This record gives sequence, structure tokens and C-alpha cells, in this order.
Amino acid sequence: MSPPIQERPSGYVLRLPVVRLQLLTLLLPTARTNTEARVQVSGLLSQDTGLPSPPAVSESVTLEFRLEIPEYFNFAKDVLDEWTNVEKAGKRPSNPAFWWINGNGEEVRWSFEELGSLSRKFANILTEACSLQRGDRVIVILPKIPEWWLANVACLRTGTVLIPGTTQLTQKDILYRLQSSKAKCIITNEVLAPAVDAVASKCENLHSKLIVSQKPKDGWGNLKEMMKHASDSHTCVKTKHDEMMSIYFTSGTSGSPKMTGHTHSSFGLGLSVNGRFWLDLTPSDVMWNTSDTGWAKSAWSSVFSPWIQGACVFAHYLPRFEPTSILQTLSKFPITVFCSAPTAYRMLIQNDMTSYKFKSLKHCVSAGEPINPEVTEQWRKRTGLDIYEGYGQTETVLICGNFKGMKIKPGSMGKPSPAFDVKDNPTKTASTLRGNFYITGDRGYVDEDGYFWFVARADDIILSSGYRIGPFEVESALVEHPAVVEAAVVSSPDPTRGEVVKAFIVLAPDYMSHDQEKLKKEIQEHVKKTTAPYKYPRKVEFVQELPKTISGKIKRNELRKKEWETI
Repeated sequence: MSPPIQERPSGYVLRLPVVRLQLLTLLLPTARTNTEARVQVSGLLSQDTGLPSPPAVSESVTLEFRLEIPEYFNFAKDVLDEWTNVEKAGKRPSNPAFWWINGNGEEVRWSFEELGSLSRKFANILTEACSLQRGDRVIVILPKIPEWWLANVACLRTGTVLIPGTTQLTQKDILYRLQSSKAKCIITNEVLAPAVDAVASKCENLHSKLIVSQKPKDGWGNLKEMMKHASDSHTCVKTKHDEMMSIYFTSGTSGSPKMTGHTHSSFGLGLSVNGRFWLDLTPSDVMWNTSDTGWAKSAWSSVFSPWIQGACVFAHYLPRFEPTSILQTLSKFPITVFCSAPTAYRMLIQNDMTSYKFKSLKHCVSAGEPINPEVTEQWRKRTGLDIYEGYGQTETVLICGNFKGMKIKPGSMGKPSPAFDVKDNPTKTASTLRGNFYITGDRGYVDEDGYFWFVARADDIILSSGYRIGPFEVESALVEHPAVVEAAVVSSPDPTRGEVVKAFIVLAPDYMSHDQEKLKKEIQEHVKKTTAPYKYPRKVEFVQELPKTISGKIKRNELRKKEWETI
């Protein structure tokens, strides 16, 4: 038996309605109107023209989005292969299905037909050379290279369970994932292969290793060479909609990473709401999502959501995030929809953007952590475009979002979207459920217009002199000050108030030489004027950098522990 797939610990407030059935039924937490968006079983394509209807949005996003979940569903067969048929019939715009570039001038473009052929070759390698069977688990740790996308589709075709991992994983991280998941195969590059070899003897289930490299390596199958000789004749397995499709390890903001499972219908059908109503995609669009390949957000916006809509997935391989390269790419290529984390947007607006013209860009979205209103305002001033924030977790799809056509309230994560459960197991998963509700672990509130506002993780709430203070609002006020590049707010012990707000601040270069005591007072006064005075940080510490997870999220728990461990 495989180890249970675990969820987050208990103690949560913001709740997501779910139905705990094996078929992972979608619920409709939004208000109803006569508008109904039905997704056909045959590849999510409308039966008349073969193309999806344009996204239907309204001011309140009050639409009934119903998914007809079939007994059997496989994204590769029922969506990707259907788009191949549409493409062959000449009913899809001359837009690639996949478009990849790197910093060395290399470029790859695939049609849906080419994607299908290459992924079937990959599928044959998994089943024949690696002897993998349906349900076996495959860890894929690759950067943004074309083989990562092929691995995703090949696992779909073979019914093997994909487990993505970020290339920033250490030897210890890789061992933990191999042992926890009981994966039988791992696919990586020559950078991480030595780390895998160092721990492979401790992983009794691991029997196949594939490397993406121009050079051979002992004990490893060379994927590039194997692809040259593999057959592209492969019959996609017939997977049930509730079979496990993929497993994601959470980013570990509140402890060790947990495994979260998604079924074939979970992402393959459930992310249609993202593609249609949040990303606002059509077959003519070129979608660029900068998320790391190790995270569920990459599945959201670099695989399922765009390809459900027949849009082009754009990818730029950069060893690290380089703001100027991002801006140049947005300016040079016909990217119409851009998705990135709030941290990335913060880094982009710190650059001079006046020389860049984004002629094709029409829609920008963000997720992963709350985005400060000041960042969205600066982005709007420089590009003329709003940033549509979305909220979800590794365990879910999009829970709330600012959908195209909605009025945006800066700082709000929008309104509820159709969302659904993931297949659960009885241990820690049970602690995340209250009746028919999945408990997210996040605190938030809803205003009189039905917009949801993120406050904090439950354990990030600060209780000071009877007041309950969420760090996000204080952090948002802090970054509006020109001296503040980044900020994190946590509780700190105080003999009188029990605990007070403490801010850890990364200063802008121009302010590092300023009188620090005077600057602290100036920033404190700024926060008092920007938000309720009781929320201002009574303690301020300037730091060189903030502790973050490998996905870039601030680890407030480390800062909080540092404050309280001396008590």
C-alpha cells in the first residue's frame, strides 16, 4: 500500500464547500443566473464548431458552471488529441500548442499533432524501457525544458502518477520524496543526477532512472537517445475520472511538505474554470506562466488551463528570475496572457519599464500569495493593465478569483469560483474537514459586495491588547513606503500587551545609508496613517533578506520562532 496522502493540519477558518464523494463532484458556491456553461465530455470542445465558446463573465461572475463528469476521462486522449483533430480539420488558428525559448537563441514550436506524437514516444519509453504500469509513481525533477511537458503528457497516456519536483531540491529533499511517495521511476537532468545516485540505495521502490542530457551516464537511461528510437504508436490507457493522476508536495510554509493528490478529473476537468473565466483564454492566445515546474501552479497555467482552451503554452527557460529578461520577452514575443507570482511583479516594477512596449499583452493574473495593492497600482500605471488575483491551494483548484470583466477591488482575491475536493485519506486529511467543508488554514472575510479578502494563515494572526491583526494589511502598508522593498510581519513577545507587531524589512538600496532609528520612526508613522493605528509595527528590524520557501513564499513561521524561542 502507498503511504496516505496527507493534507494540512487543523485549526482553520476560511472554508471551501465540498462533497466528499469518490467522483469529486464540483460545487457551485456562486449565485445562479440563467447563464450556464456546459463542458462537453468529448475533449471539452463544443459539438457544433469544435471550439470553446468565448468566456462568459459578468460583473458578479454569477454563472452556473457545470461539469459533466464521465466515468472515464483522460486529458491526453479527451482534450489534447481532440485539439489535434480540430487542428487537422483547419478549425484552429495557426498558433503553436507549445512554444519554448531559452537565452541561447534556441526555440521549439510544436503543434498539437507534434505534441501528441512526441508524448506517445515518451509513453512507450515509460511502459517498455522502464517497465512502468498504470498507477506506478514517477518523480519528475526538471527545469523549464520541453521534456518536462512531454513527461506530463506521457504520464497521462500511461496512467502513471506524475510527481513534480523543483530543481532547487537538495539531496535530503529528494530522498524524502522518493521514500514518501514510493516512486518507481525518477526523471531528472545531469545537475541533480548525482544527488539521486547518492540516495538511490535507500529507496527500495526505485528501479528506473531517466536523464535528460547530451551525455550518457552509467545506470541511467538517456531520454534524448531513447526518444530517437521510440515508436510514436501508443494507445492511451482508459483511466477512470477518479483515478490518481498526480501528487504534489506542498511548499512547506507551515512544516514538512505534505503530499496532495489530484485525480484525472480534478485538474483535467476542474481547471476548465481557470482557463475560461480567470485566464480568459481562446485558441488564439499565447499564455506565459513563470511558475516553477515543481509546483501545482505550473500544472494550473502551464499545462491544463491553456490546453483545455486550445491556447498556446509559452515557456522561457531562465536559470533564475531576471526581471530585464522577463520584460524583454513580454515585449518581443506575442504573449497575450501573463501569469506570475506577486514577488515577481514586485521585482518587475522596480525596473525602468519605459523602454518596453507590450503590444500583444492584454491580460495579467497572479496567484501564490496575496499581492499588495501598491504593486497592482504601479503595474497598472506602467502597462495600463490590471492584475487579476486568484486564490487557491495545492489541494484545490481556483477557490476565489478576480475574473475578466469584474470590477477589481485592489487587495481582494475576488469572488468564489466553482471548486471541488481532492481524493482524501483518513489520517491528517480528516482534520481538514468539518462536515462538508474543506478547511483551508487561511483566515479571511467577505465584504458587503461578496468579495473575499485574505487576512493570514491561521497561525500568522497577531493578538495584541485584544486586537486581532493580520500581517498582510500591515505588510501592504509597509511596502507603500519608498524605503521598503519587502516586508514580513509577525508577532513578538511584549510584557504589557502579550504580543505586538514586529516588521522585518528589506530596505531599498538608496535608503541603506539613512539614519536607521529615524527611518524606523518614519516608517511607523507611515503605517499609522495608512491603516488603523493599532496595527503599526511597534518593533522594526532591518534585514538583508527574508527567509523563503523554495517556491518564494515568506516563511513567517521562522521569523516568529526566532522572536519567541528566547521566552
